[in-house]
Amino acid sequence: MNIRNAPCCFSINNLANIPQDGKFTRMLERIITEKVNHALTRQAAVALIGPRQVGKTTLALAIGQQLGALYLDLENRDDRERLRDPVLFLESQEDRLVILDEIHRVPELFETLRGVIDQGRRNQKGRCRFLILGSAAIDLLRQSGESLAGRITYIDMNPLSVLEIKNTRKAREQLWLRGGFPDAYLAESDRESMLLRKDFIRTYLERDVPMFGPRIPSTTLERLWSMLANRQGSILNASQLARSLDVSTQSVGRYIDLLADLLLVRRLPPYHANVGKRLVKSPKVYIRDSGMLHTLLGLETIEQIAGHPIYGASWEGFALETLLAQLPWPATAHFYRTSAGAEIDLVIERPDRSIWAIEIKRGLSAKLERGFYNAREDLKPARSFVVHSGEDRYPITKEIEAIGLRELAELLSSEA
Repeated sequence: MNIRNAPCCFSINNLANIPQDGKFTRMLERIITEKVNHALTRQAAVALIGPRQVGKTTLALAIGQQLGALYLDLENRDDRERLRDPVLFLESQEDRLVILDEIHRVPELFETLRGVIDQGRRNQKGRCRFLILGSAAIDLLRQSGESLAGRITYIDMNPLSVLEIKNTRKAREQLWLRGGFPDAYLAESDRESMLLRKDFIRTYLERDVPMFGPRIPSTTLERLWSMLANRQGSILNASQLARSLDVSTQSVGRYIDLLADLLLVRRLPPYHANVGKRLVKSPKVYIRDSGMLHTLLGLETIEQIAGHPIYGASWEGFALETLLAQLPWPATAHFYRTSAGAEIDLVIERPDRSIWAIEIKRGLSAKLERGFYNAREDLKPARSFVVHSGEDRYPITKEIEAIGLRELAELLSSEA
């Protein structure tokens, strides 16, 4: 595949628009570009990990266009044939960046990459060699964890966030409704976006799940996926899910593990503090992309979401993913809940070990319940915020601020 003829669905830095079928596509700029470019200057291999259709290939092609890279799609038989003798072929490309897309198709290639990288280092060749794209954490981490240790940097690529779209309420509402997969967000209509997301779900069930995981009936996994959608943001009860699906609790655990490894589901762990109280020990579970959540529930418009019981939990998950994408390394994210009802939606433990407490509310105002105040007394966070869907920032008490989602995401990003 010739990089210079590849379609691009959004702009990367100052690249010129790339035509597709004689037309110019709509453009969005991705924040992660700078991070990838910097990683390529200091490491021999960079792995860009994210769910299918999140924009990994588009970003890689745009970076490759700047660097004169070679692009290989390992789902393409002709490109795989070029790697029949991978050592010979890759060593012949020693002066170029090589982009390897869908690396899970040729997992044995990781061992070869180690030898080629080490040979290049011995020959004092440049370190900017491989940009590896993968659609699941499970496979890349398993295959490359040992063979490329010390030679690879992993970068997570998330769906679009509020920091990558227009700063308007209409744009944020559209992002919440349709989700952050670029094609779905940029679709001509809500209906067209819904159809694209349905195709995405079907592709995962019929193609990607059998490729990555154990043999799981697609109907069973689809039922589980839908059940998790109806329980968005709730405490995981594997036994209850198992009874509904007529499978074992262990099977439910494996299925959820797979969905999490495919970056489709998030398990938010509880925060275990030494507060002398009985704490919830099971994780909360979220469908990571709000557009996928709404598709699984058959919700096509904002009005339909507003009339659905999942309304508040949907916004909570959307805000959660927005904020977690901006966390500075090695910050960790949790929720906090006691059996007595003290609760915080999101507890961020920052690199300096300080704690930020974040409550998420759908609405233009920030009304707090007693459980949040009680939880603050337990954890004594350094900062406390209530995220709402408006744009105003104002104090609720001396210790608690109300803040818009975009502004808090910018605050986290500035400290990353």
